[in-house]
Amino acid sequence: MRSRNNTNVAGFILMGLTDSEDIRQILFMLFLLIYLITLLGNAGMILIIHLDLQLHTPMYFFLSHLSFLDLSYSTVITPKTLENLLISNRYISFTGCFTQMSFFVFFCGTEFFLLSLMAYDRYVAICNPLHYPVVMSMRLCCTLVTGSYMIVFTTSLVIVLFMGRLHFCSSNVIYHFFCDTTPILALSCTDTHDTEIMIFILCGITVMVSLLTISVSYVSILSTILKMNSTSGKHKAFSTCASHLLGVTIFYSTTIFTYLKPKKSYSLGKDQVASVFYTMVVPMLNPLIYSLRNKEVKNALIRVMQKREGSRHLK
Repeated sequence: MRSRNNTNVAGFILMGLTDSEDIRQILFMLFLLIYLITLLGNAGMILIIHLDLQLHTPMYFFLSHLSFLDLSYSTVITPKTLENLLISNRYISFTGCFTQMSFFVFFCGTEFFLLSLMAYDRYVAICNPLHYPVVMSMRLCCTLVTGSYMIVFTTSLVIVLFMGRLHFCSSNVIYHFFCDTTPILALSCTDTHDTEIMIFILCGITVMVSLLTISVSYVSILSTILKMNSTSGKHKAFSTCASHLLGVTIFYSTTIFTYLKPKKSYSLGKDQVASVFYTMVVPMLNPLIYSLRNKEVKNALIRVMQKREGSRHLK
């Protein structure tokens, strides 16, 4: 990268969450357990949706991509964090650091758009059920998801290119457990004002567009639900939307708290706690949130298990 010719820093040191050996061992076991649950939960969700034909609908198409994104950005962060909790040398190369940051921004940013697509899908299903098969065609769903990936890829590329132009002088210690934009900006010895403004605008547009889509969708959904005469219909609609709203609330609250603020208000302790939530805890919770209260996923799991048992008996 061009910036490597303009900096005295060949790599960085990730300080992590704590220097206490005992606490690091506890965190290692906790994060390892969280990561294993994340792997099993999200990979299992993708597999069930892929194997069960009754789940080949727009709602579960979006949900499979949500699981893919959760699995991806958790994998970008957690393994390196686990490694740093075990070893004393927490070095990461300049290229490795910016690669980790670029993939994280890409996967995390795409999740904002995907959550808004899921909200729009629920809006069409509840407010315009008769037109749902026509409006939410699989061709449209594929186009929307592909467009989301392309938009965020461009956004993340711009952010990384701007970040790569920063100069890093004598200090190479990142007071965080992964290479995130905020602590790297705090580490730079050059003026970061333009880069901060650019990141704030791009991230702000991404969050606001997706949040506005979700808000408008759910206001319309709530209005439609309140007009329903059937109590069972209201309960089913509320149940369908509750899991999505819970996932949205946790993800948006932690990311907005961390990113949509100036560098001067960066707080090491508070930002690290928030970062643990959206990098590790949220990817673990999403498959649990979307499956535990979902009878269709439970029934699909039973059907997949029965098919496997049946194929074993035939052998």
